[in-house]
Amino acid sequence: MKNNSVNNNHLDRQLIINVEKQTLTVFQQDIEVKQYPVSTAKNGIGGQQDSGCTPLGKHVIADKIGGESPMNAVFVGRVPTGEVYDAELGKSHPERDWILSRILWLSGLEDGVNKGSNSQGGCDTYERYIYIHGTPDTEPMGVPLSHGCVRMRNEDIVELFKHVEEGAAVTIIGS
Repeated sequence: MKNNSVNNNHLDRQLIINVEKQTLTVFQQDIEVKQYPVSTAKNGIGGQQDSGCTPLGKHVIADKIGGESPMNAVFVGRVPTGEVYDAELGKSHPERDWILSRILWLSGLEDGVNKGSNSQGGCDTYERYIYIHGTPDTEPMGVPLSHGCVRMRNEDIVELFKHVEEGAAVTIIGS
């Protein structure tokens, strides 16, 4: 019985990502619980395949990846490489788009907006591999610099990861 109420509490959590403000806000039963600075796409808002944009609309957390990995663990293709990010590793691979610590893989819920395709082609958030994930602490927050994902500080994504479940609602708004 207790587990059931814990799961319900986690599912009552909603995340609102505000692209204009570059924030991710956690709500529990419509009450703001926590707000984090984030970095969304350098290319702005959009849902099309290969656009490098952050998609708007209603999503859910489809998969949680990396819960057993150390802080700053490096992921490639959603698989930990065994590397742990540090400044030296960053300098030796400046071309890499670092996905660190934890991954919350998003799936869109709105056909033709962030799910499936539309007249311009594919617009599926899940198939575009759009995540909320950790990034090197040297990367600025509050500035749109990602390739479409929502980047967070490593300590923030680790904290958030513990408090949300697969199926939790995530809404990405422009302002």
